Amino acid sequence: MQDRIEKVVELAAPVARVWRAVTDYKEFGAWFRVDLKGPFVLGKVALGVTTYPGYEGMRWEANVVVMEPERLFAFEWCPYEHDDYRDFASAPKTRVEFKLEPTKKGTKLVITESGFDNLPDAKRRVDALRSNTQGWDIQAKNIAQYVES
Repeated sequence: MQDRIEKVVELAAPVARVWRAVTDYKEFGAWFRVDLKGPFVLGKVALGVTTYPGYEGMRWEANVVVMEPERLFAFEWCPYEHDDYRDFASAPKTRVEFKLEPTKKGTKLVITESGFDNLPDAKRRVDALRSNTQGWDIQAKNIAQYVES
C-alpha cells in the first residue's frame, strides 16, 4: 500500500518568496484557503477554519514540527474525517513537508504527505490517500499561481 503523496512544483519565484508563502500564516491561508488564528510556531498547534469551497467553516488543526528557514517546513495533521469534535492529540496523523530548493528558474518545491500507514483501517487509508492526492494537485496549482502572480 502506498504510504505517501509527493508533488514536485517548479516555481518562477525566489526561495525567500516561496518560504514566506508557505510559512506566513496569512499568506499560507490565502493560497491554501484556510483562515488561521495566528502564526505558525515551532512545537505549537496552528488552528483555523477552512475557507475552501465546499469545506467552508471546518476546523483546521496542525502541529508545526519543523521550521528550517528557506529549506523545510513541516506539520502533522489528521488527514481524514473533518470532525470538529475529534480529539486531535490522540488521533493518528500524517506529516506534511514543504521542501524548498533554489533552481535557475526560481524554486523547486517538493510537497510530501507521509504516514498513511498510521491510519487505523484500510478504507480510511484509501479514502485519505485518494482525497489528499487530489487536494495536493489543487494546492500545488494554488501556490504556483499565488507566488508567480
